[in-house]
Amino acid sequence: MNHSTILLHCCCAVCASSCIERLLAEGKRVVLFYSNSNIAPPEEFERRLAALRKLADIHRLPLYVDPPDHAAWLRHIAGYEDAPERGARCPLCFRFSLARTAAKAAELGIEAFTTSLTVSPHKNSRVIFACGSGFPGFAAYDFKKKDGFLRANQLSREYGLYRQDYCGCEFSMPASSSTER
Repeated sequence: MNHSTILLHCCCAVCASSCIERLLAEGKRVVLFYSNSNIAPPEEFERRLAALRKLADIHRLPLYVDPPDHAAWLRHIAGYEDAPERGARCPLCFRFSLARTAAKAAELGIEAFTTSLTVSPHKNSRVIFACGSGFPGFAAYDFKKKDGFLRANQLSREYGLYRQDYCGCEFSMPASSSTER
């Protein structure tokens, strides 16, 4: 197993952009993993994946795609559909994606993994760290530090990456988009 390799769970290309830059600057070999069964509708999942593929190509990084299982995700968060954004549903969602990422890291023989979720000012890094701490190999990177979100926005403009306006699940969709559900 390679200790300098890290599997990066990518919620989207925008967030992943500055995380990749930081991990590469630390001398890590970065492998990308797009695991986002929470994203709805399916067209949104595909738009975000296309942007991540573009980013992977820019950096010449391997990208693994976890086939989405939205039905399983819905079962996992059942009872919390009406929870507010940043409420009780979010840690369940984080654990769902991090469990799948931990399994992929083990499958690939990669000892460490982390997530781009911590770059967003809309996500509480401590909550994500608590969720990740239950999985062997989870590396608690707070990508918000060192102006990570600002850098992600700069890189997304530079690379022309698709920028979404909601977290991903149908329960976090802005009211203006809710008619598309």
